Amino acid sequence: MGRIAKRRAPFWARLGVAAGSLLLAPALIAGQAAPGFSSPAAAGTIAGPLNLLLVGIDPRNDHTAPLADSIVVAHIPADRHGIFLFSIPRDLVVTIPAFAKSGTPAQRSKINAAMGLGSRLGGDRYSAAQGFELLAQTVGNVTGIRKFDAGAVLNFGGFTKMVEAVGGLSMPIDQTVVSEHRKPDGTPRDRLPECPGHDNCHRPYVGPQKVYPKSDKPVHLQPWQALDFVRQRYGLPRSDYDRQRHQRQFLKALAKKLKRTVLSTPDGLFRTTTAIGDSLTFIGGGHSLAEWAASLRDMHLNAMTGLGLPGGPLFENGLYRGEQLPARVTPFFTAVATDRIPQYLLANPGVVTVDG
Repeated sequence: MGRIAKRRAPFWARLGVAAGSLLLAPALIAGQAAPGFSSPAAAGTIAGPLNLLLVGIDPRNDHTAPLADSIVVAHIPADRHGIFLFSIPRDLVVTIPAFAKSGTPAQRSKINAAMGLGSRLGGDRYSAAQGFELLAQTVGNVTGIRKFDAGAVLNFGGFTKMVEAVGGLSMPIDQTVVSEHRKPDGTPRDRLPECPGHDNCHRPYVGPQKVYPKSDKPVHLQPWQALDFVRQRYGLPRSDYDRQRHQRQFLKALAKKLKRTVLSTPDGLFRTTTAIGDSLTFIGGGHSLAEWAASLRDMHLNAMTGLGLPGGPLFENGLYRGEQLPARVTPFFTAVATDRIPQYLLANPGVVTVDG
């Protein structure tokens, strides 16, 4: 497993859904995209419905606890007809279980803290793979998923290299988005004089802003534009929930572009995974990436569907504590656990939203 790159750039963590591209996109070809990939006949069979946990982390270094700033569940039905993606709000208030490996007690907190709590090795050392265990357990308690079959954790370095490798992305712009961070030419916006540091101001930027106008057709975005677009939440009607949808759209566009460009050449996947190696932590659930690629080779990316959960703010004693999910979402989680998402969507229109 890769270690966490020694670079601090927390905003890239919000693009964590792209981690799934390395788990899902290779699975859509014949299992022979890269040197070392076994043939379908030689690979272990991965059968039944599958649930994958895809995580983007606050990419600091091995001596700083990682935070799960993007959490996406990918459900693959037993019949392999489609992929369903839904996001767990990073600020969802939950009970994080006690975790013996890190010595942390049970506590009520925002769900993104589970990654950092579980990652503690002692002293000032942290492990993203160990943090993933506690996060997976916490997400499982929320969703009813007893065990995730595989997962991926990706940080800043991996995102940059993947998007640069495919030369940008074409993706929908379903609402006008104004960048909090970039000028129209892509350079960083100026900071207020009283806000020179990273964390000492809530919204420290001033001056001209890059705008992404709504478009009925997919828009080609340069690498910096694609990453900047899915980073934004300020000024959007549903704030982080709109950003979550854009992240799912980003994942679909990236996976399709990876298959069409990087994965279509004999050594494309090998070169890409080598380039991002120390930015990725892959959790295979006892199976290699080769086995995953071979077992899921017949899936089609056009059947990837993003779903939005009906979350909202949680207030206690007049103070905002984070996000919460209403009771009406519980039957959806039951449908995930029992591999009946299409039937649920038909019978319960509007409870969860289908991405455009």
